[in-house]
Amino acid sequence: MKIKYLGTGAAEGVPALFCDCDYCKNIRSLGEAEFRTRSQVIIDDIISVDFPPEAYIHSLKSGLSFARLKYLFITHSHMDHFYAHDFILRGYKYAKFDGGILSIYGNAEVEKVFNECTAREMKPEIAEKIKLTVIKPYGVYEVGGYKVITIPANHSKTEDALLFYVEKGGKGYLHLYDTGRISKEAFDFLKSNNAKADIVSFDCTFGEAEGGENARHMGISDCLLMKDLLAERNVIDKNTKLIITHFSHNCNPTRAHVSEIAKQYGFIAAYDGLETEI
Repeated sequence: MKIKYLGTGAAEGVPALFCDCDYCKNIRSLGEAEFRTRSQVIIDDIISVDFPPEAYIHSLKSGLSFARLKYLFITHSHMDHFYAHDFILRGYKYAKFDGGILSIYGNAEVEKVFNECTAREMKPEIAEKIKLTVIKPYGVYEVGGYKVITIPANHSKTEDALLFYVEKGGKGYLHLYDTGRISKEAFDFLKSNNAKADIVSFDCTFGEAEGGENARHMGISDCLLMKDLLAERNVIDKNTKLIITHFSHNCNPTRAHVSEIAKQYGFIAAYDGLETEI
């Protein structure tokens, strides 16, 4: 499995859209290599976990044609993770491609946002090649030869925000963001379904700061707690790559700074454009 981190920033991006703090000023001065767009992960060039406003820019910078995308797994309906307006452009006079149906999987609120955002401009001939399936936490799905397990994120009180484990050919990727600390029951579900992660992506929005029990995001100390819970259940082992990502501008997320945090605790810090393979 090939994993590509096309965007590694939190909702506001880095530097933040409307911000002039010292961190953002510094990152602007350092240039594009330090910028962090909103989060998107691509698996094997055909699966996208989330679809942010920067998806078009991601396709340009990565050299990927999103005409090849077959499956989208959406964590939740917030704009930085699901920019549904772009789907009105998948066909008609806007796009010519040989691909078939694009399958989108998300919660009921994702379906609602999709319908709202595409209502005014969606062409019938485009709509017929997009299929949205509502899924819930604690599900196990077979999608295009991949096994996908859903568990609940600790992120929203108004919708079933989701986290995903994706497996093919005995290799597993575990996607753990947008979320605060995850329940033991969720990790028990992964264990009971024989999840074995070769890569785990952790929400580290707060950097060195702790999120704590009730936060909607995590810092490195929260990630360490989640790492231990996964190890206790043998979902990860000593060979698993542990990657922190989804950084806010508030944690001074220069590549040097977050890499130092990651190294100190046995993690790898993602950056826009990071690619790895399992």
